[in-house]
Amino acid sequence: MKTVAVIDIGKTNAKVALVDLERFEEIAVRKTPNIVVEAGLYPHFDIEHLWRFILGGLAELHREHPVDAISVTTHGATAVLLDPAGELALPVLDYEFAGPDALAEEYGRARPTFSETGSARLPMGLNVGAQLFWQQRALPEQFAKVATILTYAQYWSYRLTGVATNELTSLGCHTDLWNPKAKAFSTLIEAQGWTRLFAPVRKAGDVIGGLLPPLAAATGLPSGLPVCCGIHDSNASLLPHLLTRRTPFSVVSTGTWVVMLAVGGKQVELDETRDTLINVNALGDPVPSARFMGGRAFSMLVGDDPPPASASAEARVFAEGYMLLPSVPGGSGPFPSARARWTGDEADLAPPERLAAVSFHLALMTATCLDLIGATGEIVVEGPFAANSAYLRMLAAATGRPVLANSLSSTGTSLGAACLVAGARIRTGAEVFSEAIPEGYVDYARKWQRLAAAHAAASVTVDHQIE
Repeated sequence: MKTVAVIDIGKTNAKVALVDLERFEEIAVRKTPNIVVEAGLYPHFDIEHLWRFILGGLAELHREHPVDAISVTTHGATAVLLDPAGELALPVLDYEFAGPDALAEEYGRARPTFSETGSARLPMGLNVGAQLFWQQRALPEQFAKVATILTYAQYWSYRLTGVATNELTSLGCHTDLWNPKAKAFSTLIEAQGWTRLFAPVRKAGDVIGGLLPPLAAATGLPSGLPVCCGIHDSNASLLPHLLTRRTPFSVVSTGTWVVMLAVGGKQVELDETRDTLINVNALGDPVPSARFMGGRAFSMLVGDDPPPASASAEARVFAEGYMLLPSVPGGSGPFPSARARWTGDEADLAPPERLAAVSFHLALMTATCLDLIGATGEIVVEGPFAANSAYLRMLAAATGRPVLANSLSSTGTSLGAACLVAGARIRTGAEVFSEAIPEGYVDYARKWQRLAAAHAAASVTVDHQIE
Protein backbone atom coordinates (compact mmCIF):
# COMPACT_ATOMS: atom_id res chain seq x y z
CA MET A 1 0.00 0.00 0.00
CA LYS A 2 1.48 3.33 -1.08
CA THR A 3 -1.47 5.66 -1.57
CA VAL A 4 -5.01 5.88 -0.22
CA ALA A 5 -7.84 7.99 -1.61
CA VAL A 6 -9.85 9.54 1.21
CA ILE A 7 -13.44 10.61 0.63
CA ASP A 8 -13.84 13.44 3.17
CA ILE A 9 -17.30 14.99 3.42
CA GLY A 10 -17.65 17.96 5.74
CA LYS A 11 -20.79 19.95 6.40
CA THR A 12 -19.67 22.84 4.19
CA ASN A 13 -17.32 21.22 1.68
CA ALA A 14 -16.44 17.77 0.41
CA LYS A 15 -13.13 16.59 -0.94
CA VAL A 16 -11.32 13.59 -2.29
CA ALA A 17 -7.72 13.61 -1.09
CA LEU A 18 -4.86 11.34 -2.04
CA VAL A 19 -2.58 10.52 0.91
CA ASP A 20 0.92 9.15 0.48
CA LEU A 21 1.19 6.49 3.20
CA GLU A 22 5.01 6.55 3.25
CA ARG A 23 5.29 10.33 3.69
CA PHE A 24 1.90 10.48 5.45
CA GLU A 25 0.77 13.66 3.76
CA GLU A 26 -1.78 14.79 1.22
CA ILE A 27 -0.33 14.90 -2.26
CA ALA A 28 -3.43 15.82 -4.29
CA VAL A 29 -6.93 17.10 -3.51
CA ARG A 30 -10.23 17.76 -5.30
CA LYS A 31 -12.97 19.82 -3.60
CA THR A 32 -16.64 20.73 -4.07
CA PRO A 33 -19.31 22.49 -2.00
CA ASN A 34 -21.64 20.24 -0.01
CA ILE A 35 -24.96 21.40 -1.43
CA VAL A 36 -28.22 21.41 0.53
CA VAL A 37 -31.38 21.11 -1.61
CA GLU A 38 -34.28 23.06 -0.12
CA ALA A 39 -37.00 21.65 -2.38
CA GLY A 40 -38.84 18.41 -1.69
CA LEU A 41 -39.98 16.79 1.55
CA TYR A 42 -37.39 18.71 3.60
CA PRO A 43 -33.92 20.23 3.17
CA HIS A 44 -31.50 17.46 2.26
CA PHE A 45 -27.99 16.85 0.99
CA ASP A 46 -27.47 16.61 -2.76
CA ILE A 47 -26.27 13.03 -2.66
CA GLU A 48 -26.01 12.55 -6.41
CA HIS A 49 -23.93 15.71 -6.78
CA LEU A 50 -21.54 14.29 -4.19
CA TRP A 51 -21.51 10.88 -5.87
CA ARG A 52 -20.62 12.35 -9.26
CA PHE A 53 -17.89 14.40 -7.60
CA ILE A 54 -16.51 11.35 -5.76
CA LEU A 55 -16.30 9.21 -8.88
CA GLY A 56 -14.79 12.04 -10.92
CA GLY A 57 -12.28 12.84 -8.18
CA LEU A 58 -11.23 9.21 -7.81
CA ALA A 59 -10.74 8.90 -11.56
CA GLU A 60 -8.64 12.09 -11.80
CA LEU A 61 -6.47 11.26 -8.82
CA HIS A 62 -5.87 7.70 -9.98
CA ARG A 63 -4.60 9.01 -13.32
CA GLU A 64 -2.08 11.14 -11.43
CA HIS A 65 -1.06 8.59 -8.75
CA PRO A 66 -2.27 4.98 -8.65
CA VAL A 67 -4.71 4.43 -5.77
CA ASP A 68 -4.19 1.35 -3.58
CA ALA A 69 -7.15 1.68 -1.18
CA ILE A 70 -10.10 3.93 -0.31
CA SER A 71 -11.10 5.29 3.09
CA VAL A 72 -14.06 7.48 4.06
CA THR A 73 -14.71 10.14 6.69
CA THR A 74 -17.78 12.35 7.07
CA HIS A 75 -19.52 14.72 9.42
CA GLY A 76 -21.87 13.21 11.96
CA ALA A 77 -25.55 13.82 12.80
CA THR A 78 -26.59 12.08 9.60
CA ALA A 79 -28.25 8.76 8.80
CA VAL A 80 -29.18 7.26 5.45
CA LEU A 81 -32.40 5.28 5.00
CA LEU A 82 -32.46 2.67 2.24
CA ASP A 83 -35.37 0.79 0.70
CA PRO A 84 -35.27 -2.98 -0.07
CA ALA A 85 -33.59 -2.27 -3.42
CA GLY A 86 -30.77 -0.38 -1.71
CA GLU A 87 -31.92 3.01 -2.98
CA LEU A 88 -32.80 6.03 -0.84
CA ALA A 89 -36.14 5.52 0.89
CA LEU A 90 -36.06 9.16 2.02
CA PRO A 91 -33.76 12.11 1.21
CA VAL A 92 -30.69 12.41 3.45
CA LEU A 93 -31.87 15.02 5.93
CA ASP A 94 -29.79 18.15 6.56
CA TYR A 95 -29.29 18.20 10.32
CA GLU A 96 -29.83 21.99 10.41
CA PHE A 97 -33.46 21.45 9.38
CA ALA A 98 -35.67 22.41 12.32
CA GLY A 99 -38.51 20.01 11.47
CA PRO A 100 -37.66 17.51 14.24
CA ASP A 101 -38.18 20.30 16.79
CA ALA A 102 -41.94 20.01 16.16
CA LEU A 103 -41.84 16.73 18.09
CA ALA A 104 -39.29 17.87 20.68
CA GLU A 105 -41.54 17.28 23.69
CA GLU A 106 -42.62 13.83 22.53
CA TYR A 107 -39.08 12.84 21.60
CA GLY A 108 -37.81 14.12 24.92
CA ARG A 109 -39.98 11.55 26.67
CA ALA A 110 -38.82 8.74 24.36
CA ARG A 111 -35.06 9.33 24.23
CA PRO A 112 -32.60 7.65 26.62
CA THR A 113 -31.00 9.56 29.47
CA PHE A 114 -27.69 11.37 29.18
CA SER A 115 -26.25 8.91 31.69
CA GLU A 116 -26.97 6.05 29.28
CA THR A 117 -25.77 7.55 26.01
CA GLY A 118 -23.53 10.49 26.87
CA SER A 119 -25.53 12.27 24.17
CA ALA A 120 -26.96 15.67 25.10
CA ARG A 121 -30.34 16.78 23.80
CA LEU A 122 -29.64 19.04 20.84
CA PRO A 123 -31.91 21.14 18.60
CA MET A 124 -32.91 20.52 14.99
CA GLY A 125 -31.63 17.19 13.68
CA LEU A 126 -28.37 17.17 15.61
CA ASN A 127 -29.46 13.99 17.39
CA VAL A 128 -29.89 11.29 14.74
CA GLY A 129 -32.49 9.65 16.97
CA ALA A 130 -34.59 12.82 16.72
CA GLN A 131 -34.34 12.71 12.92
CA LEU A 132 -35.54 9.12 12.74
CA PHE A 133 -38.29 9.77 15.29
CA TRP A 134 -39.58 12.71 13.25
CA GLN A 135 -39.29 10.95 9.87
CA GLN A 136 -41.20 7.93 11.14
CA ARG A 137 -44.09 10.07 12.38
CA ALA A 138 -44.15 12.86 9.81
CA LEU A 139 -43.67 10.59 6.79
CA PRO A 140 -45.08 7.19 7.80
CA GLU A 141 -45.65 5.86 4.26
CA GLN A 142 -42.08 6.57 3.19
CA PHE A 143 -40.60 5.37 6.47
CA ALA A 144 -42.51 2.10 6.18
CA LYS A 145 -40.39 1.35 3.09
CA VAL A 146 -37.11 1.61 5.03
CA ALA A 147 -35.22 -1.67 5.02
CA THR A 148 -31.76 -0.52 6.15
CA ILE A 149 -30.36 2.33 8.23
CA LEU A 150 -26.71 3.35 7.77
CA THR A 151 -24.52 5.95 9.41
CA TYR A 152 -23.25 8.51 6.93
CA ALA A 153 -19.64 7.49 6.26
CA GLN A 154 -20.80 3.91 5.89
CA TYR A 155 -23.34 4.92 3.25
CA TRP A 156 -20.49 5.96 0.98
CA SER A 157 -18.52 2.78 1.64
CA TYR A 158 -21.76 0.92 0.82
CA ARG A 159 -22.05 2.79 -2.50
CA LEU A 160 -18.49 1.73 -3.31
CA THR A 161 -18.73 -1.92 -2.26
CA GLY A 162 -22.39 -2.90 -1.97
CA VAL A 163 -21.75 -3.94 1.67
CA ALA A 164 -24.02 -2.26 4.25
CA THR A 165 -22.52 -1.51 7.68
CA ASN A 166 -22.66 0.83 10.65
CA GLU A 167 -19.65 1.91 12.70
CA LEU A 168 -18.80 2.84 16.30
CA THR A 169 -17.51 6.42 15.98
CA SER A 170 -20.46 7.37 13.78
CA LEU A 171 -23.00 5.76 16.13
CA GLY A 172 -21.31 7.28 19.17
CA CYS A 173 -21.38 10.96 18.21
CA HIS A 174 -24.45 12.56 19.90
CA THR A 175 -26.90 10.28 18.10
CA ASP A 176 -28.88 8.95 21.11
CA LEU A 177 -28.44 5.55 19.43
CA TRP A 178 -25.40 4.13 21.28
CA ASN A 179 -24.53 3.21 24.87
CA PRO A 180 -20.75 3.84 25.17
CA LYS A 181 -20.37 2.01 28.49
CA ALA A 182 -22.19 -1.12 27.33
CA LYS A 183 -20.72 -0.82 23.80
CA ALA A 184 -24.15 -1.62 22.39
CA PHE A 185 -27.17 0.08 20.86
CA SER A 186 -29.16 2.26 23.24
CA THR A 187 -32.61 1.36 24.52
CA LEU A 188 -34.11 3.81 21.99
CA ILE A 189 -33.47 1.40 19.10
CA GLU A 190 -35.56 -1.43 20.47
CA ALA A 191 -38.23 0.82 21.94
CA GLN A 192 -38.89 2.41 18.55
CA GLY A 193 -38.82 -0.86 16.62
CA TRP A 194 -35.70 0.00 14.66
CA THR A 195 -33.44 -2.91 15.70
CA ARG A 196 -33.93 -4.95 12.53
CA LEU A 197 -33.22 -1.91 10.34
CA PHE A 198 -29.67 -1.20 11.46
CA ALA A 199 -26.93 -2.81 9.40
CA PRO A 200 -24.21 -4.77 11.28
CA VAL A 201 -21.68 -2.74 13.26
CA ARG A 202 -18.06 -2.94 12.10
CA LYS A 203 -14.82 -1.24 13.15
CA ALA A 204 -13.70 1.87 11.28
CA GLY A 205 -10.59 0.20 9.88
CA ASP A 206 -12.24 -3.01 8.72
CA VAL A 207 -11.93 -3.63 5.00
CA ILE A 208 -15.60 -4.34 4.31
CA GLY A 209 -15.26 -5.17 0.63
CA GLY A 210 -13.78 -4.31 -2.72
CA LEU A 211 -14.68 -1.66 -5.28
CA LEU A 212 -17.59 -2.85 -7.40
CA PRO A 213 -16.67 -3.76 -11.00
CA PRO A 214 -18.96 -1.15 -12.66
CA LEU A 215 -17.36 1.59 -10.54
CA ALA A 216 -13.90 0.30 -11.37
CA ALA A 217 -14.77 0.50 -15.05
CA ALA A 218 -16.14 4.04 -14.63
CA THR A 219 -13.11 5.37 -12.74
CA GLY A 220 -10.23 3.31 -14.07
CA LEU A 221 -9.46 1.99 -10.58
CA PRO A 222 -8.84 -1.75 -10.08
CA SER A 223 -11.89 -3.89 -9.46
CA GLY A 224 -11.90 -5.16 -5.89
CA LEU A 225 -9.78 -2.24 -4.60
CA PRO A 226 -9.96 -2.44 -0.75
CA VAL A 227 -12.47 -0.06 0.88
CA CYS A 228 -12.39 0.66 4.62
CA CYS A 229 -15.58 0.91 6.65
CA GLY A 230 -14.98 4.60 7.45
CA ILE A 231 -14.90 6.97 10.42
CA HIS A 232 -16.62 10.06 11.89
CA ASP A 233 -14.55 13.15 11.07
CA SER A 234 -13.76 14.37 14.60
CA ASN A 235 -12.54 10.93 15.52
CA ALA A 236 -10.49 10.85 12.34
CA SER A 237 -8.67 13.94 13.61
CA LEU A 238 -8.14 12.24 16.97
CA LEU A 239 -6.89 8.90 15.63
CA PRO A 240 -3.25 9.74 14.67
CA HIS A 241 -2.71 11.22 18.13
CA LEU A 242 -4.49 8.35 19.84
CA LEU A 243 -2.08 5.94 18.15
CA THR A 244 1.13 7.92 18.72
CA ARG A 245 0.82 10.45 21.58
CA ARG A 246 1.24 9.90 25.32
CA THR A 247 -1.68 10.88 27.53
CA PRO A 248 -2.98 13.24 28.74
CA PHE A 249 -3.70 15.41 25.72
CA SER A 250 -6.61 16.93 23.87
CA VAL A 251 -7.37 17.45 20.20
CA VAL A 252 -9.23 20.46 18.83
CA SER A 253 -10.68 19.56 15.43
CA THR A 254 -11.71 22.73 13.59
CA GLY A 255 -14.08 23.04 10.66
CA THR A 256 -17.72 24.05 10.49
CA TRP A 257 -17.79 22.62 14.00
CA VAL A 258 -14.97 22.97 16.49
CA VAL A 259 -14.89 19.66 18.36
CA MET A 260 -12.71 19.14 21.42
CA LEU A 261 -11.79 15.64 22.62
CA ALA A 262 -9.96 15.01 25.90
CA VAL A 263 -7.88 11.86 26.33
CA GLY A 264 -6.62 10.94 29.80
CA GLY A 265 -7.81 14.17 31.39
CA LYS A 266 -9.44 14.90 34.74
CA GLN A 267 -12.61 13.11 35.73
CA VAL A 268 -15.41 15.66 35.51
CA GLU A 269 -19.18 15.49 35.39
CA LEU A 270 -20.25 16.56 31.92
CA ASP A 271 -22.95 19.21 31.64
CA GLU A 272 -25.39 18.17 28.92
CA THR A 273 -26.88 21.70 28.82
CA ARG A 274 -23.55 23.10 27.57
CA ASP A 275 -22.99 20.85 24.55
CA THR A 276 -20.63 18.44 26.24
CA LEU A 277 -20.98 14.80 25.33
CA ILE A 278 -19.29 11.43 25.03
CA ASN A 279 -17.83 10.49 21.67
CA VAL A 280 -16.64 6.98 20.93
CA ASN A 281 -13.15 6.71 19.45
CA ALA A 282 -12.00 4.32 16.76
CA LEU A 283 -10.89 1.81 19.40
CA GLY A 284 -14.42 1.75 20.83
CA ASP A 285 -13.62 3.75 23.97
CA PRO A 286 -15.61 6.73 25.32
CA VAL A 287 -13.98 10.18 25.02
CA PRO A 288 -15.27 13.30 26.86
CA SER A 289 -15.98 15.92 24.22
CA ALA A 290 -17.44 19.37 23.65
CA ARG A 291 -18.33 21.41 20.59
CA PHE A 292 -19.43 24.73 19.18
CA MET A 293 -19.97 26.00 15.66
CA GLY A 294 -16.68 27.86 15.40
CA GLY A 295 -16.10 27.55 11.67
CA ARG A 296 -19.63 28.71 10.96
CA ALA A 297 -19.10 31.64 13.33
CA PHE A 298 -15.87 32.59 11.54
CA SER A 299 -17.64 32.59 8.17
CA MET A 300 -20.52 34.68 9.51
CA LEU A 301 -18.27 37.22 11.24
CA VAL A 302 -15.22 37.42 8.98
CA GLY A 303 -16.27 35.82 5.70
CA ASP A 304 -14.72 33.16 3.54
CA ASP A 305 -11.95 35.45 2.26
CA PRO A 306 -10.37 36.82 5.46
CA PRO A 307 -7.88 39.69 5.40
CA PRO A 308 -4.21 38.99 6.14
CA ALA A 309 -3.35 38.64 9.82
CA SER A 310 -1.80 41.73 11.32
CA ALA A 311 0.25 42.00 14.52
CA SER A 312 -0.65 45.70 14.83
CA ALA A 313 -4.37 44.91 14.43
CA GLU A 314 -4.12 42.23 17.10
CA ALA A 315 -2.32 44.70 19.37
CA ARG A 316 -5.03 47.34 18.95
CA VAL A 317 -7.83 44.88 19.74
CA PHE A 318 -5.99 43.87 22.89
CA ALA A 319 -5.09 47.42 23.90
CA GLU A 320 -8.63 48.76 23.37
CA GLY A 321 -10.20 45.72 25.04
CA TYR A 322 -12.52 44.79 22.18
CA MET A 323 -14.32 41.55 22.98
CA LEU A 324 -16.99 39.46 21.35
CA LEU A 325 -19.11 37.63 23.90
CA PRO A 326 -20.99 34.40 23.04
CA SER A 327 -22.65 32.97 21.09
CA VAL A 328 -22.45 32.94 17.30
CA PRO A 329 -24.54 31.19 16.15
CA GLY A 330 -26.82 30.54 19.10
CA GLY A 331 -28.45 27.33 20.21
CA SER A 332 -25.36 25.17 20.78
CA GLY A 333 -21.93 25.30 22.38
CA PRO A 334 -21.06 26.14 26.00
CA PHE A 335 -23.36 29.19 26.09
CA PRO A 336 -26.36 28.00 24.05
CA SER A 337 -28.87 30.58 25.32
CA ALA A 338 -26.65 33.66 25.19
CA ARG A 339 -27.02 36.11 22.34
CA ALA A 340 -23.72 37.52 21.10
CA ARG A 341 -22.64 41.09 21.72
CA TRP A 342 -19.57 43.25 21.34
CA THR A 343 -18.16 45.16 24.29
CA GLY A 344 -17.45 48.07 21.98
CA ASP A 345 -18.69 49.35 18.64
CA GLU A 346 -17.75 46.74 16.07
CA ALA A 347 -18.08 49.37 13.34
CA ASP A 348 -14.83 50.88 14.62
CA LEU A 349 -12.91 47.72 13.75
CA ALA A 350 -11.03 47.51 10.46
CA PRO A 351 -11.16 44.06 8.78
CA PRO A 352 -7.79 42.88 10.20
CA GLU A 353 -8.87 44.01 13.68
CA ARG A 354 -12.18 42.22 13.32
CA LEU A 355 -10.27 39.09 12.33
CA ALA A 356 -8.14 39.35 15.48
CA ALA A 357 -11.13 39.95 17.78
CA VAL A 358 -13.07 37.04 16.31
CA SER A 359 -9.99 34.80 16.59
CA PHE A 360 -9.66 35.72 20.27
CA HIS A 361 -13.33 34.90 20.79
CA LEU A 362 -13.01 31.50 19.13
CA ALA A 363 -9.92 30.68 21.20
CA LEU A 364 -11.70 31.58 24.42
CA MET A 365 -14.75 29.53 23.46
CA THR A 366 -12.33 26.64 22.85
CA ALA A 367 -10.67 27.12 26.23
CA THR A 368 -14.08 27.13 27.93
CA CYS A 369 -15.00 23.85 26.27
CA LEU A 370 -11.68 22.24 27.18
CA ASP A 371 -12.23 23.16 30.82
CA LEU A 372 -15.75 21.67 30.76
CA ILE A 373 -14.41 18.25 29.66
CA GLY A 374 -11.47 18.12 32.08
CA ALA A 375 -8.78 18.41 29.41
CA THR A 376 -5.17 18.46 30.62
CA GLY A 377 -1.78 18.26 28.93
CA GLU A 378 -0.93 19.31 25.40
CA ILE A 379 -3.59 20.83 23.12
CA VAL A 380 -3.32 19.83 19.46
CA VAL A 381 -5.18 22.04 16.98
CA GLU A 382 -6.22 20.46 13.68
CA GLY A 383 -7.83 22.05 10.65
CA PRO A 384 -8.08 25.69 9.47
CA PHE A 385 -7.57 27.29 12.90
CA ALA A 386 -4.13 25.65 13.14
CA ALA A 387 -2.89 28.41 10.80
CA ASN A 388 -4.47 31.26 12.82
CA SER A 389 -1.74 32.72 15.05
CA ALA A 390 -4.10 35.02 16.99
CA TYR A 391 -6.28 32.03 17.84
CA LEU A 392 -3.31 29.90 18.91
CA ARG A 393 -1.77 32.71 20.97
CA MET A 394 -4.96 33.42 22.90
CA LEU A 395 -5.66 29.70 23.39
CA ALA A 396 -2.21 29.28 24.96
CA ALA A 397 -2.76 32.33 27.16
CA ALA A 398 -6.20 31.18 28.32
CA THR A 399 -5.19 27.58 29.14
CA GLY A 400 -1.59 27.97 30.26
CA ARG A 401 -0.75 24.72 28.49
CA PRO A 402 1.34 23.87 25.41
CA VAL A 403 -0.52 24.40 22.14
CA LEU A 404 0.52 22.47 19.04
CA ALA A 405 -0.62 23.12 15.49
CA ASN A 406 -0.83 20.46 12.79
CA SER A 407 1.22 21.59 9.81
CA LEU A 408 0.62 18.54 7.62
CA SER A 409 -2.88 19.20 6.35
CA SER A 410 -5.55 21.86 6.11
CA THR A 411 -7.78 19.34 7.88
CA GLY A 412 -6.74 16.51 10.12
CA THR A 413 -9.66 14.40 8.96
CA SER A 414 -8.17 13.08 5.72
CA LEU A 415 -4.92 12.00 7.35
CA GLY A 416 -6.87 10.45 10.21
CA ALA A 417 -8.96 8.43 7.80
CA ALA A 418 -5.75 7.32 6.07
CA CYS A 419 -4.62 5.82 9.41
CA LEU A 420 -7.27 3.16 8.91
CA VAL A 421 -5.27 1.65 6.05
CA ALA A 422 -2.64 -0.93 6.99
CA GLY A 423 0.92 0.22 6.46
CA ALA A 424 0.43 3.94 7.08
CA ARG A 425 3.53 5.53 8.62
CA ILE A 426 1.64 7.74 11.02
CA ARG A 427 3.03 11.10 12.05
CA THR A 428 0.98 13.96 13.34
CA GLY A 429 2.87 16.99 12.05
CA ALA A 430 1.93 18.77 15.27
CA GLU A 431 4.45 21.48 16.08
CA VAL A 432 4.57 23.54 19.26
CA PHE A 433 3.28 27.07 18.81
CA SER A 434 6.23 29.06 20.10
CA GLU A 435 5.36 32.66 19.21
CA ALA A 436 5.50 35.08 22.12
CA ILE A 437 2.38 35.77 24.16
CA PRO A 438 2.25 39.49 24.98
CA GLU A 439 1.93 40.49 28.61
CA GLY A 440 -1.70 40.95 29.57
CA TYR A 441 -3.22 38.31 27.27
CA VAL A 442 -3.93 36.14 30.31
CA ASP A 443 -5.78 39.06 31.92
CA TYR A 444 -7.77 39.57 28.69
CA ALA A 445 -8.76 35.92 28.76
CA ARG A 446 -9.83 36.02 32.39
CA LYS A 447 -11.88 39.17 31.83
CA TRP A 448 -13.60 37.58 28.81
CA GLN A 449 -14.39 34.50 30.88
CA ARG A 450 -15.98 36.61 33.65
CA LEU A 451 -18.00 38.71 31.21
CA ALA A 452 -19.10 35.69 29.17
CA ALA A 453 -20.31 33.84 32.26
CA ALA A 454 -22.21 36.89 33.53
CA HIS A 455 -23.67 37.58 30.10
CA ALA A 456 -24.82 34.01 29.68
CA ALA A 457 -26.35 33.92 33.16
CA ALA A 458 -28.30 37.09 32.57
CA SER A 459 -29.19 36.23 28.95
CA VAL A 460 -29.41 39.94 28.29
CA THR A 461 -29.99 41.71 24.99
CA VAL A 462 -27.94 44.85 24.45
CA ASP A 463 -26.76 47.17 21.70
CA HIS A 464 -24.36 45.84 19.06
CA GLN A 465 -26.02 42.43 18.96
CA ILE A 466 -25.24 40.16 16.07
CA GLU A 467 -28.34 39.15 14.22
